[in-house]
Amino acid sequence: MSDTADRSTRTYEQEPSGPVSEDERRGRRWERRRRASRSARRVLARSGLQRTIRQRLALLDAAGEVYDLDESVDMYGDGVVAALEAKVAGLLGKEAAAFFPTGTMAQQVALRCWAGRTGNPVVALHAGAHPEVHERGAFSQVSGLRPVRLTDEPRQPTAEEVRDCEEPFGALMLELPLVGPGHLLPSWEELTDLVEAARERDAVVHFDGARLWESTVHFDRPLDEIAGLADSVYVSFYKSLDGFGGAALAGPSTLVEEAKAWRHRYGGTVFQQFPTALSALLGLERELPRLPSYVRHARVVAAALAEGLAAAGLPWSRVHPEVPHTNEFQVWLPYDADTVAEAAIRTAEESGTLLFARAWNAPVPGLAVTEVDVRAPGLEWSAEDVRTAVADFVVRLREEAGRAGGRTGP
Repeated sequence: MSDTADRSTRTYEQEPSGPVSEDERRGRRWERRRRASRSARRVLARSGLQRTIRQRLALLDAAGEVYDLDESVDMYGDGVVAALEAKVAGLLGKEAAAFFPTGTMAQQVALRCWAGRTGNPVVALHAGAHPEVHERGAFSQVSGLRPVRLTDEPRQPTAEEVRDCEEPFGALMLELPLVGPGHLLPSWEELTDLVEAARERDAVVHFDGARLWESTVHFDRPLDEIAGLADSVYVSFYKSLDGFGGAALAGPSTLVEEAKAWRHRYGGTVFQQFPTALSALLGLERELPRLPSYVRHARVVAAALAEGLAAAGLPWSRVHPEVPHTNEFQVWLPYDADTVAEAAIRTAEESGTLLFARAWNAPVPGLAVTEVDVRAPGLEWSAEDVRTAVADFVVRLREEAGRAGGRTGP
């Protein structure tokens, strides 16, 4: 089938005969993006979400490398779950750790426990932190906590903002990295100043470290030294490590024991978790050592993306941050988000190369923003490969802009 015929068939498939809702339209686009990701010959990253159930289950074929599969299955947190907890505590340099089914629950419990110890239910945090944006008010609705927002600027809070906060607070929560504005980390000096400022106010420090695993290159410090700045740390097993799910809360043994009691009360002490725990152990064994190479190569990819976009005549485009702090960063383009999303999917469908695998959002009209994630498949891309893929994408972007009738940028 020719490119033209193939393209016309896809257009027919993607356009319904009658009107559809915005949710339906987004759902169809998401499904096309997922199919394109699965079939693409070249991608910068492949996450578990993009794989089939069969492919995800195959991950456990190697589980015998990290745990004795002749041991009894876990029951309510013993066995392999306890082994995972001990492993995480050791990696983060903490006395103990507790496994949780979700990070939302882990952080609610951690900060609730700290509020009981400090006598202050107020949590100081960034306005764009995960509990403020993605947890439906769980702080106040479920845990009896009250957030105080240090800043809503697209950056990490500063030590001065912590010192100048008008209200007393019992805990300072830092999201490392701060995902919304571009997976941003403070410098090591800024981070230590933030922690010191909290201590000056007799507050404990909790790290929302869902992706803390990725931070060692930027800080040029080992994980235990980074985590050692905080009184407690939450880490995720699926965001960076490609596990099936789950999270851990690490900190003093007394805090962790209390957290386990609250985990039970919140309904998080699950009967058996061995598939998730085994996938997490495999992630710690396989992905964790590779993360520094992903971060370093993300800097190569980001620089080549910026060069390619400029060479293609899109000088208003931006890679943010210019030098990525982790293996994830943002790309901004001065186009309508729907136009860019269609061009990105078409490029993958027609060329077999998926440059932009995630959704495009529109923070303001005429600006499209997406995230780029570099993992093991991305290590195979040279800078020239990236520039070539950008040029191919821009051709289709301009075609889509023409069809959109002027809804776009240059």
